[in-house]
Amino acid sequence: MSMILALDQGTTSSRAILFDHAGQPVHVAQQEFSQHYPKPGWVEHDPNDIWASQIAVAQQIATRVDLGDIRAIGLTNQRETTVIWDRKTSVPIGPAIVWQDRRTADMCTQLRAQGIESLIRQKTGLLLDAYFSGTKIKWMLDNIPLARDRAVRGELAFGTIDTWLAWKLTGGRVHVTDPSNASRTMLFNLGTMQWDEELLHILDIPPTLLPVVVPSSGVVGETDPDWFGRPIPIAGMIGDQQGAAFGQACLEKGMAKNTYGTGCFLLANTGNQVVQSQNNLITTVGWSNPSATAVAAADTTYCLEASIFMGGATIQWLRDGLQMIDSAPQVEQLAREVPDTGDVYLVPAFTGLGAPHWDARARGTLIGMTRGTSRAHIARAALEAIALQVVDVLSAIECDAGMRLTMLRADGGAAANNLLMQMQADLLGIPVARPKVTETTALGAAYLAGLATGMWSDINDMEQHWQLDRCFEPTWKNEDRQRKIDRWHQAVDRAKAWAND
Repeated sequence: MSMILALDQGTTSSRAILFDHAGQPVHVAQQEFSQHYPKPGWVEHDPNDIWASQIAVAQQIATRVDLGDIRAIGLTNQRETTVIWDRKTSVPIGPAIVWQDRRTADMCTQLRAQGIESLIRQKTGLLLDAYFSGTKIKWMLDNIPLARDRAVRGELAFGTIDTWLAWKLTGGRVHVTDPSNASRTMLFNLGTMQWDEELLHILDIPPTLLPVVVPSSGVVGETDPDWFGRPIPIAGMIGDQQGAAFGQACLEKGMAKNTYGTGCFLLANTGNQVVQSQNNLITTVGWSNPSATAVAAADTTYCLEASIFMGGATIQWLRDGLQMIDSAPQVEQLAREVPDTGDVYLVPAFTGLGAPHWDARARGTLIGMTRGTSRAHIARAALEAIALQVVDVLSAIECDAGMRLTMLRADGGAAANNLLMQMQADLLGIPVARPKVTETTALGAAYLAGLATGMWSDINDMEQHWQLDRCFEPTWKNEDRQRKIDRWHQAVDRAKAWAND
């Protein structure tokens, strides 16, 4: 029986999942690795820890099946995290700078003062922010001894985590990335689908550092025989949130998914159109279309993306900060004890507000309480806060793209909460569909690898395996929905006002 091995390298753990032809997970292995916080605002990983944990779970899975049954490997990864290593020895020149790291925030402020932001936005679709890889690369070249000189001589290689894993898996023979990951570096031109010389010059980054950009679906190399006992083709590469959208079969323009994880990431397919956001969203590559033989705009699917900082983390705050619940699943039972929030609103701006506000100074606000307010009201307000944030970003996407979304596909850990999913449908006014297979990030990578190696004959063959677990239909009247949203916006304004008082 042919299967695809998906390697899902995340921020806190590495996972390996084996999928069969029906898109069902057959075996799963996971291993956590260490997080490092050397200074306030700094977040680092040891690239060798990432590699060791990822190859360990991959080999663990490989021992459970006949190796001949593994047709190919697909890679998906935490995005923006930056690694630079020696091309000869494969030794990293320093820790990986994680996507959460804020050490280059001042650098971004300086670039903004030079009037660079609009150029970056126009070329890359991204905001000028420390979130992305470009300023992380510059920081490493500027601050690690001899790094810049070595990079100029061609001795060093840069990669996001997909590139690092492909390099290690192939024994240093393949230095590649795909457009979905390249588009998160702040160095990749969405119009030309190439590394942008002007941006490289502005950030003083030698082009010799950069990987070759290859289609998201296609064989890029084979694993070194030492890792699994025989070579296995690497045939799919995609960033984690784009992987979730592909795994959710959001393949047509106007389809959207939201991942309810620690934060929330909503991606909407805009087809082959690069939509420049007017509402503080990110324009990004979704994936190279599986039939593509080269990286080109005509063979690329683009997306609008919105990032919400506090999704499931809001429930963690109830558990760990307020100690209102013992475990995250208990929030649904507690929230069901009351029919509504009693006009209580929680704006979880504990680290500021993400899209579409991007207000770093906003602060968490709990408003509308009376003597009758209970733990249950606050729990219900916390769930509503997650759903209402999604309403804001979906509205922004619809304005930018000039289209009305008719359904939202949901995944991630918090999507298991039935009350939250019903709230989401009621507040959006459209159905919310939850799939049976929730491992959508890894599934997207598996699909891309399987399409490249004949596991699935085409998109239609793949798409038919998406199975619905439950569809939540909206039940509210339009006027009730709008009243709730208007009240939420009043609360958001209070959260923003706190920074100005």
